[in-house]
Order: sequence, then structure tokens, then C-alpha cells
Amino acid sequence: LRYLHYLLGSSSCLVSVVLCISDNKCFFMLLQITHAHNTVSNFKRFHGRAFNDPFVQKEKEKLSYDLVPMKNGGVGVKVPSFFTDAERRSLLDAAQIVGLNCLRLMNDMTAVALNYGIYKQDLPAPEEKPRIVVFVDMGHSAFQVSACAFNKSKLKVLGTAFDPFLGGRNFDGKLVDYFCAEIKSKYKLDPKTKVRALLRLYQECEKLKKLMSSNSTDIPLNIECFMNDTDVSGKMNRSQFEELCADLLQRIEMPLLSLMEQTQLKVEDVNAVEIVGGATRIPAVKERIAKFFGKDVSTTLNADEAIARGCALQCAILSPAFKVREFSVTDATPFPISLLWNTEAEDTEGVHEVFSRNHAAPFSKVLTFYRKGPFELEAFYSDPNGVPYPESKIGRYVIQNVAAQKDGEKSKVKVKVRVNTHGIFSVSTASMVEPVKNEECEDVSVETEVEAQDQRPIENFSDKNIQQENSEAGTQSQVQTDGQQTSQSPPSSEPPSEENKIPDVKKTNEKKGDQPPEAKKPKIKVKNVELPIEANLVWQLGKDLLNMYIETEGKMIMQDKLEKERNDAKNAVEEYVYEFRDKLSGPYEKFVCEKGFSALLAETEGWLYEEGEDEAKQVYVEKLENLKKLGTPIEMRFQEAEERPKLLQELGHRLQYYATIAGEFKNKDEKYIHIDEMEMMKVEKCVSEVVEWMNNAVSAQAKKSLDQDPAVHSSEIKAKLQELNNVCEPVVTQPKPKVDSPKEENPLSEQSDYKTEDMGDDKNSEMPQQNGECHPSDQNTINMDLD
Repeated sequence: LRYLHYLLGSSSCLVSVVLCISDNKCFFMLLQITHAHNTVSNFKRFHGRAFNDPFVQKEKEKLSYDLVPMKNGGVGVKVPSFFTDAERRSLLDAAQIVGLNCLRLMNDMTAVALNYGIYKQDLPAPEEKPRIVVFVDMGHSAFQVSACAFNKSKLKVLGTAFDPFLGGRNFDGKLVDYFCAEIKSKYKLDPKTKVRALLRLYQECEKLKKLMSSNSTDIPLNIECFMNDTDVSGKMNRSQFEELCADLLQRIEMPLLSLMEQTQLKVEDVNAVEIVGGATRIPAVKERIAKFFGKDVSTTLNADEAIARGCALQCAILSPAFKVREFSVTDATPFPISLLWNTEAEDTEGVHEVFSRNHAAPFSKVLTFYRKGPFELEAFYSDPNGVPYPESKIGRYVIQNVAAQKDGEKSKVKVKVRVNTHGIFSVSTASMVEPVKNEECEDVSVETEVEAQDQRPIENFSDKNIQQENSEAGTQSQVQTDGQQTSQSPPSSEPPSEENKIPDVKKTNEKKGDQPPEAKKPKIKVKNVELPIEANLVWQLGKDLLNMYIETEGKMIMQDKLEKERNDAKNAVEEYVYEFRDKLSGPYEKFVCEKGFSALLAETEGWLYEEGEDEAKQVYVEKLENLKKLGTPIEMRFQEAEERPKLLQELGHRLQYYATIAGEFKNKDEKYIHIDEMEMMKVEKCVSEVVEWMNNAVSAQAKKSLDQDPAVHSSEIKAKLQELNNVCEPVVTQPKPKVDSPKEENPLSEQSDYKTEDMGDDKNSEMPQQNGECHPSDQNTINMDLD
């Protein structure tokens, strides 16, 4: 359940589905060999399957860990196209358990098609012939193919085919079997008896396979200390490898042939073939695919991330938080689905295939039944042999609270079945139509029906007698209306029935004029009564069990959190030891007076790798506190020795600055003559007090050695500096008061005053001019005799 959490913490996006679990913690991926017996891998293959499933029992032989039956099962991540309803519902339950908001379960090949089509700018217009593209995906464990039709802003999956048991691991298995036999004959060792040795051989064979994909020469295989301290070696080339895997290469054509038959396409109709998946890098696989279609395969998509990118794009389309180009996606139902029900006649059953193979999805259909009481529907896959799952049944649905009409006739029941966006079949709603007679009502605001004379219950369950209403839906939400297809549903090509034909108005009026007036037929108001549905699904978790799993997952998340905090506390102790041990022989060497601190650090280091390897969080916290009791004073002395001289120097500069201003004030300097004498006395007093304190602090600190605690701390010097600034700075920065010029009686005196004031402010300022001539100087104006 927590694989996604560890996946997000990895620096690599190309990762294997591997999770190592111990008693109280989880490891991730690369520790599979060292924790072989408690490492879970390839658990997607067991999703939604029982322990006694033949497929599970066969896969059990290839696992490095034990597989035992339990009440709860594992959780997968991906959704292959061949997943059945049980497997898909299991995925949704897993997402709910871990608290993920699953917007959609998307088929692998549909995600690849979306990733391909949404970026294409040259797709044909909607009214033109679509572009047919075949997508081929061979991953680690499965082989899937699909054919898709592309038009501008939309894609439609025409069909899918697959081999769920053909993938890259099958090619790895061929190499492992070959080298196991060679090692057994050459070194008398059997790797299959040792789990760790077998895992190492699998990893080396996978590397060998990748190297042979790009090299045709002999590739060596060397493993040191393989078993019993014995080194083993071997070699293989591409020709030998292809000959060894000839039976696997022949299986590639089967899904391709099946796809062409289902979609009724010819090779000439295919415009392009795109391949994804790691195993498609094998040259022989590429050659088989290219030979089948008679054209070169394209590798424009990222072989490893195409599916993930398609899913991300689909989430962006469905999320209101992102603005994405409109792109409609119509998926296909991989398996045909039928409904079975009991008729009211004895020993007879009705069967109807509601969704054929490769039917468009999501899609809804409405079936009409005539019943006097509750009845049961059973959904199952029409072709059990074509489903890679041991159980062909999907579930049983009981339509409850059905009752006969008041006159004893059978009630009309409408049942809506649907394949939703997740690809899951369900009987979504059921309603019973109840007619209510109202002869006086002329205008009926709700649905009305006229009584039919030949309305009989359907007992012959052939396809043409089944009453159903279809509603096709794309990726966008669709409103389903009885008797009408939605906007995306193709128009029906069948001629209208006699009951549905619209009568000619003129002919009707003429007939009415010739015939005598008849009594007005009563209209019937119809109301739909929602009916409860009891669903019994195959391999569906109950609500109580699901809630228990959610609670258990919460406890596991809390355990992970506590384990992370414990590891962080342990790492903090280890980091403190290493950091301080290096500094004790470096910058902290002159500041150490605590005896035995170096020995304590060495002792703590040894404890971490022995008795303290797996202690509780509080033990590490206490150990770190004890170390800091001795280490913090040393660190403080070093920091004080670094900061104290700088702060004393800054304090001395400020004292000199304020003392200078006080001296200029006594000398009647024009800059400070406007300051009040009492306030300047405060400055002088504060300066003298701080100078005295500073001299005492410097003399006291001079008596201390570097390995002793300082007599004065940096914080005290900062406080004195702040105190000095708070007292002196507001006084010395007082602005000069503004002097207002007196009102002038005549223009001449006004001009003379203006010049005097101007010259007093700026001696170098230019004299005002009038009519292009200079006025007399200010001194001459003052010496003039004026009336």
C-alpha cells in the first residue's frame, strides 16, 4: 500500500516494483538481494486473485519470498487492459485505503494513445477518415496491443489484444535457465537452491540481455563469490539468445492477428505502428512486429514513461485545476459482458449480451423488464476462455421492492447498466414506472404515456425483443435520457418502428373530421420510483473490512513517521559526533577545557554501531543532550572570540562619534547650535557611562584565557550599543528649525530681503536676474540708505 510513498522519495523515475519490509520499517528497491526473504516484488500479478488461483500457484515458484494465504491481499499500481472487474475494484479499494483520490483507472494502451494523440497537430478533421495507429507494449510481464482511430481532438480505441504471460521477464527466465544448467555442469553448483544467488543471476542476466540488444558480439557474464566463495563466468551472443527464445518470439504474432481480426482492419489500413515498453528494445521483437505490419516501427514515444504521461494528461483533463486542450477519449471494453435472469416461467432463463467485445466505454444502457416482484440479474463474461481470470462471474444484483400494479398487472421496471470510466461494470440504477390516472389534468408537466393496447411482458428473450436504451459517453460527463441517445452517440440507422413514427398532421385532422367525436382518452401521469439494488460482487471488500484496512494503514503510516523520527534522532547524534571530533583538532582546539570530551565522542561513536544500533528515539535524544552539555560551551567560546572584537570595535567607533558631536556643540558649531543644552548633557552622560563600562569589560576579559568562559558576552555588547544609539541618536539628528521671512512693505525691500535670505542659505548660488541685468550685490543693498 505504501509503495507510492517510497516511489516519490526516489531520485530515479525508472524503478522496479520492489518493496522490502521488516518488523518495523520499510526499505526500498535496491536492497532486494540483502533482504531477499522479506522483499515483495511483482505483486501486481496477484492483484485481485485468490491464493488457490492456478496462476498464483504457478507464479509462486518464481518468487524469492514465501507466499501464504491471508485474509488481506496486496495492492498493485498499474491497470493493464486485460484486468477484470474484480482486479479493477481491488485497485480502487487500495486507492481508498491509502487515501488517494483516484480520478480514473486508465488502461495502459489508452494512456499511450492519449500521450500520442494530444500533442499531434496534423490529425485529420472530424469529418475526414481517421488515422489508424497500432500501439504495441511489451513490458516486464505482459504483451499488449491496441488499434486506435485518431481525429482532431479525439481518439477512439477500436480494439485490444494481449498475452498476459509474455514479457521481458520471460526472456530473462530463458537466460537464467541456460546459465543455471551451465553453472551446474561446470561448477557443480545449483543456483536455484539459494534464493540470494538466484536473484543475483537474474540481475546479471537482465544486464546481459540489455547489452545484447545493442551488441551482436559475445557478451561475458561474470559473478564474483557467487556461491560457496566461487566465481562463475559465461558468455552469450545475440544469435544464441534469439535461438534460445524462438518459442517466445513466435507468440508475438498471436495478439497481432487477434487484433486485426477483431477490428477487421487490413495491414494497409494501418498508418503507423508505435512501440513502447522495455522489452521492445530487443531487436528480434522489433523485427517480428515490423515484419507483421510490413513497415518500420516508430519509437517517437518514451518507452518507459509513455503510460505514466498519458495517465497524468488524463488527470489534468479531469481536474478543474488545469486548463488542457479539449480531447475526447473513447475506450473499449476488453471482454463481452452478458446478463442472466430468471423468467417467471419455471426452469427458464433469459440471457442477453449487453456489452460486446470492444464496445465503446464508458457506456450506459437501459433495459426494461415487466415484473410483479423482486428479481435477480447475474452479470458474467460471455467468453470465459478468453478472460485471463479463473472466475467468469462479475456479480449478482437483486432488484428489490418491485410490486405489481393495483390492477394486478406487471410493473414496468427500467434497469440501467453501465461500464464506467474505470472500465467496471455495474447495475447503476433501477426504477419502477407507476402510472397515475388524472382525467381532469390537461397539461401534464411530467412524463406522460398513453395506455398501449398490446403491452405484454417480455418472455421471449431474443435480442430483437429486448427493450433497451443506449447512452454512449466519452471522457466528459454525459446526461442519459430515456429514449434518447446523448450527443456523442451515433444516430441510429434503423428505420423507425410503427409505434415511434410521427403521424402526418393533415391526414390525422382529415380523419378526425370524418369520424364522429369520441370520448377523450385519459392521460396517465407517470412517476419513476427508485428501487434499491443489492449487489453481491466477486472479490469485493466489505465496508467493515475496508474500514479496518483504512485504520490499519493509518497505524502503519504513524509507524513509518515514528521510524523516520527515530532515524533522524540517530543521525543527529552521529552527525554531531563526526562534526565535533573534526573541530576539536581544528578551530576549537584552543577553547577546550573539558577533560575527556574526545574520549566521550569516540565512545558514543562505538555505541552507535553496537548497542545503540536500534534504540528508541528518546535514547538518542538523551545521548545528544549529554554531548551538547560539554560541546555547547566550547562552541560558545569560539563564537564569542570571533564576534566580541568586532562588536567592541563598533562600539568604540560610536562612542567616538557621539563624543565628537558633544565637543562641537560646546564650541558653538552652527550644525548643532539649535540642540537644547539639557539634551546634549544626556548624550555626554551616556557616552561617559558606556566608556567606563567598556573599559571595565575589556580589562576583565584580558584576564581570561581562551578556554575559560568570557567575562563579557557579545549579547551584552550588542545591548550597550543599542542603548547608546537609543539615547544619543535622536538628539544629534534633530533638524534645524525653519525660519519664516517677514512680510515686505514695498517691492524694493521685498527684493532686498529675498536676496539676503538666499545668500545666507547658499553663498555660491547665483543672483536673480531681471530684464537681462544683474542686480546689485547683497552687501551693497544692505549699505544703502532707504526711506
